[in-house]
Amino acid sequence: MKRAAVPFVLWACAAAFAQRPSDPALMIPENTAALDYAPVADPLTLPAGMTMGAPAAVAFDSKGHLFVLNRGPQPLLEFDANGKFIRVVGQGLTLTRAHGFRIDREDNFWVTDVGGHTVNKLSPQGEVVLTIGAKGQPGEWNEAAGSHLLNEPNDLALGRNGDIFVVQGHTFGKGDPRVLKFDKNGKFLKTWGGKGTEPGQFVVAHGIAVDAKGLLWVMDRENQRIQVFDQDGKFVRQLKYAALPCSLQIGEQAMYMVNGFGGQLLRLDLDGKVLAATGRLGKGLGEFGEAHFVAVSPKGEIYVADTVNSALQKFVRQ
Repeated sequence: MKRAAVPFVLWACAAAFAQRPSDPALMIPENTAALDYAPVADPLTLPAGMTMGAPAAVAFDSKGHLFVLNRGPQPLLEFDANGKFIRVVGQGLTLTRAHGFRIDREDNFWVTDVGGHTVNKLSPQGEVVLTIGAKGQPGEWNEAAGSHLLNEPNDLALGRNGDIFVVQGHTFGKGDPRVLKFDKNGKFLKTWGGKGTEPGQFVVAHGIAVDAKGLLWVMDRENQRIQVFDQDGKFVRQLKYAALPCSLQIGEQAMYMVNGFGGQLLRLDLDGKVLAATGRLGKGLGEFGEAHFVAVSPKGEIYVADTVNSALQKFVRQ
């Protein structure tokens, strides 16, 4: 076994797919206090000769094991709580462009393929048991027209009753950014959103999380805001941020967010106010090409997937 260096293998597609903003204003970081976390080098152990593609997302199961969704030929890998490699999940699983990833209370895996236009549910053994959308076919979800297609699904969140909330629309200025709601079996329930800057509209609906009250926090990335909705799509409020809100993990005492090409990991209070941050753009330890997705372990360690630097960064409290 070997310790995986940071960064891992840089797959040619990683940087090519990243949508670096043309407007420099979208890369200005938050000005706030320093976060009391420090980066840790080489957080994962891989078998000799094994490589991992650019990490897109990370999550933890009920055992505290770390799962990394990546853009390599083996897109889902499991590690124990100390970063030791355990297995490849879903042998034969092929994704066009891995993006969002969640694990439910039964330890099922939920994966979004933003390039393949599907959401897949995998059993704990790695078998695909549900697919929403049609692989390789972008389009509209329109029950009246008999069209059951997604268009660049970025991320998803799961309600307490098993309802599935998918956010889609990744390409800036194109597509159909919105939230789609399904029941636990994948039956379509409703949708809201569309392209724009008004409340309830999105430019890029990049990430989504559910808080303790059941409210949905949607990362409206290029609008530099998070929009909050109830689970029926009623707009509640919005919060503005510097850079590009990409991913959010909501805990019991605080929230952690990453802001893409702002190059930061941020702590927020439960009302969404920025409290502290760490990181900057770069290629070194604790620096980011794109801070893309965040997850917090049961031990309070924070992991950030960086799709541009092809790196998984680990942070521990100082």
